[in-house]
Amino acid sequence: MKVYYDLQNLPPFNKAVITTGAFDGVHKGHQQIIQKMKAIAQSIQGETLIISFHPHPRKVISSVPGEIKQLTHIKERIALLEKAGVDHLVVVPFDHRFSNMTAEEYVKDFIVAHFKPAHIIVGYDHRFGNGRKGNFELLEQLGKEFQFTVDEINEQLVDGEIVSSTLIRNCITEKNIQQANNLLGYAYSFEGFVVRGNQLGRTIGFPTANLHINDEEKLIPSNGVYAVKIKGECSNGQLLNGMMNIGVRPTVDGHKKVIEVNIFDFDQDIYDQTIVVQVFEFIRGEQKFDGLESLKQQLAQDKMHTASILQKYP
Repeated sequence: MKVYYDLQNLPPFNKAVITTGAFDGVHKGHQQIIQKMKAIAQSIQGETLIISFHPHPRKVISSVPGEIKQLTHIKERIALLEKAGVDHLVVVPFDHRFSNMTAEEYVKDFIVAHFKPAHIIVGYDHRFGNGRKGNFELLEQLGKEFQFTVDEINEQLVDGEIVSSTLIRNCITEKNIQQANNLLGYAYSFEGFVVRGNQLGRTIGFPTANLHINDEEKLIPSNGVYAVKIKGECSNGQLLNGMMNIGVRPTVDGHKKVIEVNIFDFDQDIYDQTIVVQVFEFIRGEQKFDGLESLKQQLAQDKMHTASILQKYP
């Protein structure tokens, strides 16, 4: 997949079959659109082209942008789109000026002027242009003028629910990780940089990697204990089983929120390394125990429970 960041330096595309959107998560709904794009491109001997935006449009037009968290940062999105077999990705800087384009200007001065599409595919609820006034009917009308055709994809249902990035964010926030992963089509993950903690876990037989999250916009699961797998430089390309705790550690009178991962059967120094944590299931909520011995006993139970859960995810 070829990635472009400069609208003024694009190659001529061959019978471009395009769609636009943030594609946060590249979930099953997005994947359905991509499959449709690929089928049409093959039938007309053209190319698939996705136009995405950075930062996420909601970060620009929202009155409280800091509250908006994302399922995937731009590098993750690029990797997922490449894995899906997209030919071209154009990453467009999204700002207030861009958001103020009318729907007609958006099609004529942006889509047609830069990409000369042969075919455009949109989702069932796609709206565009200032005030979200642009829709499928307008695209069909302008397609007759500028010689492109249009398709609309119906909503993608999983277990009776319409797949959307918002629904997946809600599932993760509500600790329904299995449903979030089902809607995504893969295990939700995030990157963390391993930093030094107070090494308390080591004293009770459960050493943990304390993680610092560099991406402030990344959605992190809610407080609690989770079944996870870990990969990174330390895993030599393999996935390592583990359990993750997110919270303030009330048993030791903690106040600062931490993210710590206990990697099973693992004893390496991984300080200053970046690891990827894949989240599979929620185990239990954060609890305050009578003391370290009670905490140790609970962690032993958590480990057994987590190990049995992770057997379902080879």
